[in-house]
Amino acid sequence: MKFAWIDLRPVPEAHREAVVDAAVHASLGGVVSDDPALLDTLPPTLTRVLVAPEPVDSPHLVAVVATDRDQLDRLPTDAAFVHVDDDRTLRLACAAAVKLGHTIVEFADPTKIPLEIVIAAADGASGRLVTVVADLEEAAIVLDVLEHGSDGVLLAPADATDVFRLARLLEATSPPLTLTTLTVAGIAHTGLGDRVCVDTCSHFDEDEGILVGSYSSGFILCCSETHPLPYMPTRPFRVNAGALHSYVLGPDNRTNYLSELRAGGTVLAVNAEGRTRRLTVGRAKLETRPILTITAHSPEGVEVSLTVQDDWHVRVLGPGGKVRNVTELTQGDELLGYVATEQRHVGIPIGEFCKEV
Repeated sequence: MKFAWIDLRPVPEAHREAVVDAAVHASLGGVVSDDPALLDTLPPTLTRVLVAPEPVDSPHLVAVVATDRDQLDRLPTDAAFVHVDDDRTLRLACAAAVKLGHTIVEFADPTKIPLEIVIAAADGASGRLVTVVADLEEAAIVLDVLEHGSDGVLLAPADATDVFRLARLLEATSPPLTLTTLTVAGIAHTGLGDRVCVDTCSHFDEDEGILVGSYSSGFILCCSETHPLPYMPTRPFRVNAGALHSYVLGPDNRTNYLSELRAGGTVLAVNAEGRTRRLTVGRAKLETRPILTITAHSPEGVEVSLTVQDDWHVRVLGPGGKVRNVTELTQGDELLGYVATEQRHVGIPIGEFCKEV
């Protein structure tokens, strides 16, 4: 679970109370200060972290500013603060991350390569790595470095608004979906139409795709081009997703039309077990092709429809991640899908009557 700490040291005293109140209200992980009296006033729901140049006796978590390996080995506390500005201090940060329960690391340079090295060095260690960030944009990057990311971030907010924005950033993790098994009812070849290929900035796994459907009530899991094809190279970043009118399920339970996707936008990658992750769109490619329409039903009788390119190399996923070529589907075949309980208005779930046919 990712977390965030607020650094009160640079926060002006006039803003400090509002920042602390916001941290409590937003349920952030903790507060960092070099003033033990200030930490004494904070509620126990926050992890209270005291940054000190030397070990001190304190009821709070004491993060000693570590400058060399001998000092690190003698620490009576389980936390350290390491400033990384060269190879020696980078090795010190790696050692602290392996040894201690909490390691706060501040990097002098904007490159994320030193952070990648610390994350790799601490892989499998039980401690938690906290990285100092300058702003919310850097926080978002740091939380995803090497796909694992820093366990936590330490931000000095300008005001209470920054605290709430940081909390929303932490909530941006993508929850799993409960997929359902759909049964194919029919396949219809429907002439020409415009279909969209969604190219992302990341590789899909073999059992991943995106959820696409003609109706907002149901989606079919469309397979990426991760699996080999006889006449063309694999493109593991691509999903040949469907006709331009189709809904694609995105983060935060929002939908877009495939025709609306643009470079820099996001889609939701979903695997056969329902695990999800956000992917950045690199390109959406619309071309005219023959199309076919797949009709399927959920166990509860919800009708799901998907219109895709009418070609053997376009594929969808079945239970267990089985790859199914769309032109070979027959009545009774099973596909993986997702049934939504809400209708949609401009992509937003809404509890109103709506019938799609």
